[in-house]
Amino acid sequence: MTSLEDLTRSRDLPQLTAWLEQTGTLDIAEEMARLSPAERAVAFRLLDKWRALEVFEALEPVHQQELLEGLRDQQVQHLIEEMSPDDRARLLDEVPAMVARRLQAGLSAEERRMTAVLLGYPEESAGRLMTPEYVNLRASMTVADALAKIRRLGADAETVYLLPVTDDQRGLLGVVSLRDLVLNAGGVRVGEIMTPGVLYARVDDDREQAARLIQEADLLALPVVDHEDRLVGVITVDDAMKVLEEEGTEDIVRGGGAEPLGRPYLAVGPFALARKRAPWLLILGIAATLTVTVLDRFEETLEAVVTLGLFIPLLIDTGGNSGSQAATVVIRAMAVGEVRFRDLPRVVGKELAAGAMLGLMLALVAFVPVTAYQGADFGLVISSTLLLICVWATLAGAFLPMVAKRIGIDPAVVSAPLITTLVDATGLLIYFGIATAVLPELIG
Repeated sequence: MTSLEDLTRSRDLPQLTAWLEQTGTLDIAEEMARLSPAERAVAFRLLDKWRALEVFEALEPVHQQELLEGLRDQQVQHLIEEMSPDDRARLLDEVPAMVARRLQAGLSAEERRMTAVLLGYPEESAGRLMTPEYVNLRASMTVADALAKIRRLGADAETVYLLPVTDDQRGLLGVVSLRDLVLNAGGVRVGEIMTPGVLYARVDDDREQAARLIQEADLLALPVVDHEDRLVGVITVDDAMKVLEEEGTEDIVRGGGAEPLGRPYLAVGPFALARKRAPWLLILGIAATLTVTVLDRFEETLEAVVTLGLFIPLLIDTGGNSGSQAATVVIRAMAVGEVRFRDLPRVVGKELAAGAMLGLMLALVAFVPVTAYQGADFGLVISSTLLLICVWATLAGAFLPMVAKRIGIDPAVVSAPLITTLVDATGLLIYFGIATAVLPELIG
């Protein structure tokens, strides 16, 4: 099948138009992300204005910004005006301040007001993520009145499938689904069929927590209230999934020892890639000097028993891998809310037991071949070291991320590469300590 990239570069406008008409919105957005800014503008101009808005909202902010630069002012203002307020706020966060002010100045008074409200909340907050375009119902309304209000206002709302129910002062009382409204008689009061005591978020709550709540409770939307418990917006499930994808990507990248790119991979140049990775490489390089220091400290030991050096890669790799496994599992458990700091004793106990079992398994596996190769004393040194290194590494992998979270550091920062580097140095201390105790006559 011919791609959008091929059609755009060939300037075959009839075929390009036909492709755009036959292809879904998300597929178009995905293909447009692979085009150069100039090519993207060519394809975008062939979309009708409402399809163009759908595609534009599906693009990443960096691609939206590039696209705006290639469109005429009239087209730009139409796109910005018709965007959902939350998507618009996300875009304005990404563009230069001067461009953001110009785009806001071109908005209608109501759209400018809603956008300013969202931008007034802290970054990474539920208030910044929510949409102020919603339909709320009063508990005293009849089902017939509620459906009439939905028909009147629903076209401009982000969602009408789950509707917040409020009192006359916009205090949140509960929610009701569109399904329940449709299935009940017109004279029934909304308060009789609503679900009271619902889950909600406050405007200054962390957006990841709010998104995680939507995921865990299988919600279509989550009401957001201000400090006076008045309804001010809703967070929809599609926006929540975007947040969880972004946060998951951030954890994965930091777990691999780099900083998040903050934009699609193909939109980032080699210099930016290197800049995101360089700080971690420097930090890990400095941390690795601990290993060099330990080896220097035991240089005479290695000279006396050269065979000890043969097993160093095996031992430090095993320790690093054990620590990485524990850290990955614990960081993930914290991210999804399964583990909190008060669970630290249970987590440490569980990981110590797991580390001991893994270490014992590896010790038993290693003892026979090492003994056959170098003798029982060496077999005891290697087996004992494997056991202790596994216990120590799993302890570090469980303890450090939880303490980091407690003191306000992203647990992913205490990533697997950093734990691996620290465990390498301490594992060598364990190794040479055991060797000195078991082989004193060889080491002297």
